[in-house]
Amino acid sequence: MKVFVVGANGQIGTQLTNLLKQSDDHSVVAMVRKEEQAKKFEEKGIEAKIADLEGSVEDIAEAAKGCDAIVFSAGSGGQTGYDKTLLIDLDGAAKTIEAAEKAGIHRYVMVSSLQAHNRENWSEQIKPYYVAKHYAEKILLQSNLNYTIVRPGRLLNEPSIGKFSLTATPDNFSIPREDVAKVLFEVIDNKNTFKRSFDVVSGEETITDALTYLED
Repeated sequence: MKVFVVGANGQIGTQLTNLLKQSDDHSVVAMVRKEEQAKKFEEKGIEAKIADLEGSVEDIAEAAKGCDAIVFSAGSGGQTGYDKTLLIDLDGAAKTIEAAEKAGIHRYVMVSSLQAHNRENWSEQIKPYYVAKHYAEKILLQSNLNYTIVRPGRLLNEPSIGKFSLTATPDNFSIPREDVAKVLFEVIDNKNTFKRSFDVVSGEETITDALTYLED
């Protein structure tokens, strides 16, 4: 499967593109905003396309043409204001969903956030971020795409643990970014995750075993 990674220059996206590059079953196209970012990926033998989530749907669709799946791993980041959260995490996601439909791409994987679907569990400190993720999910659910929504817990810049749980607790609600990338890699063609959404944090099981417990 040829996978178009949106947010490829981010921490999770970079690790996912590396996993896809090493795979015998998949190939990868990295979507980036700048020429120098594209050169960085091309030097590693990874195809890159330049497109901007604040640009047009048509440009994104053109960049993704010929791919079989889209993974949306982009985010505005903690250093920007909520205006960028709206433009990237919500409208940017919406544009890639429209672009997938225009390009005839049916498989779509979204990185959301832990409990983004449950308003009562949102942190007041970053409530606008949750609002953006919540409605991005809703737009995806209303599309005709074969989706998977991955809701990772608090993201850590720590080495991979390689063990997972689909249930967060007050004492267990974090996950290394490297492990999020592994989850995304696993779900791309995992039929058990088609038309499903789930939280994921560090735990005690392999991701393959953890995903067997997904319910309709």
